[in-house]
Amino acid sequence: MTLYACSLALCLLAALTALPRPRGRRSAVARVWRAAAAFRRWLVGGLVVAAGALAVVAGGQATLGRGWAASLPWLLPLGGIRLALDPLGGLFVAVTGAVAACTAVYGIGAGGRLARVLTPLFVAALLLVPAAAGTSTFLVAWELMATTSLLLVLADHRRRPPVRKAGLWYAVMTQLGLVTILSGLCLFAAGAGGDGFDQLRAAELSPAARNLVFLATLAGFASKAGIVPLHVWLPRAYPAAPSHVAALMSGAMANMGVYGVARVGLDLLGGGPVWWWWIVLALGALSALYGVLQAAMATDLKRLLGYSSTENMGLVLIGVGAAGFFAADGAARLAALALTAGLLHVVNHSAFKTLLFQAVGSVQRATGLCDLDALGGLRTRMPYTTALFAVGALCASALPPGNGFVSEWLLLQGLIHALPASGVAGAVTMPLAVGVIALSAGLAVATFVKAFGVGFLARPRSTAAERAVESPFTVVWATALAAVACLFLALNPTLVLPLPAGAAGRLVPGARPVTGELTLRLEGITGSISPLLIALALAASVAGLLALVRTVASRRRRRAARLWDCGAGPMSARMEYTATSFAEPLQRVFVDALQPEIAVTAVKEADYLVGRVEFRARVPDRVERRLYEPVLAAAARLGEGARRLADGSVHRYLSYGFYALTGVLIVLAVLA
Repeated sequence: MTLYACSLALCLLAALTALPRPRGRRSAVARVWRAAAAFRRWLVGGLVVAAGALAVVAGGQATLGRGWAASLPWLLPLGGIRLALDPLGGLFVAVTGAVAACTAVYGIGAGGRLARVLTPLFVAALLLVPAAAGTSTFLVAWELMATTSLLLVLADHRRRPPVRKAGLWYAVMTQLGLVTILSGLCLFAAGAGGDGFDQLRAAELSPAARNLVFLATLAGFASKAGIVPLHVWLPRAYPAAPSHVAALMSGAMANMGVYGVARVGLDLLGGGPVWWWWIVLALGALSALYGVLQAAMATDLKRLLGYSSTENMGLVLIGVGAAGFFAADGAARLAALALTAGLLHVVNHSAFKTLLFQAVGSVQRATGLCDLDALGGLRTRMPYTTALFAVGALCASALPPGNGFVSEWLLLQGLIHALPASGVAGAVTMPLAVGVIALSAGLAVATFVKAFGVGFLARPRSTAAERAVESPFTVVWATALAAVACLFLALNPTLVLPLPAGAAGRLVPGARPVTGELTLRLEGITGSISPLLIALALAASVAGLLALVRTVASRRRRRAARLWDCGAGPMSARMEYTATSFAEPLQRVFVDALQPEIAVTAVKEADYLVGRVEFRARVPDRVERRLYEPVLAAAARLGEGARRLADGSVHRYLSYGFYALTGVLIVLAVLA
């Protein structure tokens, strides 16, 4: 409790320290404040790093069984503030603290004054959400998280006009999500006779009420996690926010949607019928496939990472949905394995997505660009950022020895071994889920090969890319810190597994599903893996191959010669693959799902001579096109029609009031 309280206090102190200087240019206080600006940036970053470190320790202790509870009835009207940290909440507090510590180091050398003030408050809100033990406390913390993140998204709205539209989308989606969560939890609290989580667990609701609570809260939490079809704010908000804020949103805030589904569905409601978890499984599978397809087509790096977050949150929901499905079917061991795999993927995704967003932020800082078709040649100009992005791309591709491989392997094992004993429903559902995970993993490899190859290894395609220089050491070290975390999770998952396993054991009681110190062994299931040994074997194979090539090459006399270029002359940037052309074969395969918009325009110089041909290809978001655009168009038409009702006539306005009052009186008279 003390460590957690100190973490929150340090966040508040950091926000106060980052406040703008006092007014008055000539006052002594203003001069001192201005002179200490650089020191205050370091102090703010140090305070948030300390807060994150304390949160990691406090969350880890709670996950391992040393939880606590506290109540402050005087701080909030009616229900007061209720806090408690159990294994599930402790895991998300620890992950948030780790992400906050990395991004705080990055923020020392990046971000404006508004971002430095609001980021500590955003971190405090993220730490409060998993520790809330009452409905009112949870909703206040959730709204604080939504408001601070919205203001951070809008931090650069004066310099970049598209930020305003992104902020509007995010504001609407996050507030609609809050409304559904508020409705579901209020109905839950009304049936329980109190808003404390202990009272909610003991509530006896009718089946219809339980269904309404679950579906309403699921919609709100899925929106925050960026689950299809409620994901439309995510590829807009992440590019609009500062890079370290986008890392916080993807690596910490999106996790809160998963936390909400697990907390309400598996904990407060105590599980539920199988069809609940079919919905969760279906949403997760749809999000994983749709997100990775859109990421594979994207040319903007931050937009690509945004859709990648949708994919990975979908994989996590597959684990949560499978856990609920198995628990409802009485297979506690499989439920614990699936939930452990899903929660471990939360940890892994937070690590590599923090790394990737900060690496992309380094590129954007050096070039001012995020468009892959305008980048290239960064390997020689930004070697550290290139190496760090390569580590993140490997981890996000779910290939060994990346950390994403371990959690996806565990998830696949849980689904595959469920087939013999999961009945007809499982025999249909689980193979489809396995196929979705396998296909999404393959598409993720293609996505990050495109991002790394075109953006870093190809020739530069713009003047900004040619003149790029390495970012300041604070940015590089913050990104390297996230890379170290990814490598640690990849090579030593056995040291981290007790945290998600403890959280899963809180929701699905049973034996620990995974054991082992060097090798991960599945309890009660045939399956084992050793990520460290795999990494060592890969390293030995690469080293042996390089040694063999050097040995063979040393026996021959070296001779400098020009590479064969088919007679076309030296290669130029125009001859290499762009991000669009690299993704074109995948676009052809999934043309029915993506429905790209292709336009070819020929510009003539004379009647029979074509001067140039312009080819433009765009892959729109089909969910946005088919679902949101018709709704927005209908709302616009309704608004235009409503203008006729407000024509400025006072007599008409008075008649509206008279008819409304008369109608209310008639209804009351009939009901009485």
